[in-house]
Amino acid sequence: MDKISIFKLKIMNFIIQILILSLIIYLFDYRFNMIFDTGISDERKIIIQFIANYILFDPNNITDLYFIYISWMLVSLIPIFIFNDYKKAYSMNLTTFFFPNFFFYVFLYRYSPNYFNSYFQTLFLQTVILGLYIVIFSLSLALILKKIRKPKEETLYENLKAIEQEINIKCPHCGIEFNSSPKYCYNCLNELITEESNE
Repeated sequence: MDKISIFKLKIMNFIIQILILSLIIYLFDYRFNMIFDTGISDERKIIIQFIANYILFDPNNITDLYFIYISWMLVSLIPIFIFNDYKKAYSMNLTTFFFPNFFFYVFLYRYSPNYFNSYFQTLFLQTVILGLYIVIFSLSLALILKKIRKPKEETLYENLKAIEQEINIKCPHCGIEFNSSPKYCYNCLNELITEESNE
């Protein structure tokens, strides 16, 4: 797979993850409560609130905590199964997690600085812990799946090797090897004796 195809796959994966998160937030009517600075426009409030719903939760509300963690756990499964590579899986999950965080903190700092200064440490700690959770979950599950798949791949490879050995024959007259079972040797033109011809 070339770099352009991988890049397209990553963009598609990002869009799918964000769409699924948006759908989960909408279906469960999840909302992180915020108190904005006075003077901020309604449009900016809506944008910041919308992004905050993806990443933040009330630490005193266990339901909110479970909601955010389970939501991210579900969308973290997507790159694990798409890429079948633990490095790509956790980096893709971190990329998806980074974007809403980046825009949330930039917009909050710019348009609601009092709220930002008052709650930054608490919010950022939540972000770091959730990010670590996503990395640990992605790495663990991807490595477990890799170990489960590896024996199957090795067995398949061994079976293919065995079939190849059965098909391969050697001319008893000139010693040339064939990856098939021809009736005559293409090198010395002698008839090849196979198990089928003996029967």
